[in-house]
Amino acid sequence: MGTKILYYFILIPISKLPFFFIYLLSDFLYLVIYKLVGYRKAVVRQNIKNSFPEKSESEIKAIESKFYRHLCDLVVESIKAFTISKEEAQKRMVDRNIELVNQYKKKGKHVVLAGGHYGNWELFAITIGEALDYKSIALFTPLKNKFMNDKITSSRSKYGLEMLPIKSIKEKLYHLDGELYTIIFGADQSPRKGQRAYWMTFLNQETGVQFGTEKFAVEFDAVVVFANIYKIKRGYYEVAYEVICENAKETEYGFISQEHTKRLEKVIQAQPEYWLWSHKRWKHKRPEGEVLN
Repeated sequence: MGTKILYYFILIPISKLPFFFIYLLSDFLYLVIYKLVGYRKAVVRQNIKNSFPEKSESEIKAIESKFYRHLCDLVVESIKAFTISKEEAQKRMVDRNIELVNQYKKKGKHVVLAGGHYGNWELFAITIGEALDYKSIALFTPLKNKFMNDKITSSRSKYGLEMLPIKSIKEKLYHLDGELYTIIFGADQSPRKGQRAYWMTFLNQETGVQFGTEKFAVEFDAVVVFANIYKIKRGYYEVAYEVICENAKETEYGFISQEHTKRLEKVIQAQPEYWLWSHKRWKHKRPEGEVLN
């Protein structure tokens, strides 16, 4: 009951506010979340320090502060996403070169779209279904709260994207019945316990990369494309697409995992404040005997 009250009497009224007021709320949240509460500040600071050992304490704090400002923008923009119109969403999330992805449908190829938790992935989810000529599926881990899980899933999928729980991947993705899809992987999350990982160096740290992106791409001989969301200014983003490979089956083991991770790393190094530093990305250590590639 409490979640429903939160959704209908707080989140939805906020969602209907003009963007001007949305960003006033973001400025207030920054003071509360960062300055007053210090939400996950120790995790954020340690992650940034480990990733940029060459940076001074003042440089680390500057990245940290910018990250929290972006995080608060992301929170209010995600709330706004519940009621945003298709036209408003498309104005604020522009695809620079979506034709690079769409061309492969004519060639009869599935596309695996790999990206990270960078920029605003919620707004991306809302707009990508309309931008693609393909049917599009995004994999996600369901929330424990069924009510909020249903509302967030409905918000993300309202303009064409299909949301698929990770546990349903075999049932759905291995029975595509000849249809062509773009499958979207958030490839920068920590592998779950028991999940296959590809170990490599990412942001100066030994990192387990989820192998599912590469595994699926190779099995379906898909085109693999890296998608990056650039923040142009407050509330406005652009997506740029880069081909990693056109025939995944022809790549060597680890090539796809290395490539999409290195490309994300390059983006983060250029503008670190837009990545999700509050995520406990390095909570797992490389198992003994596991090769570091």
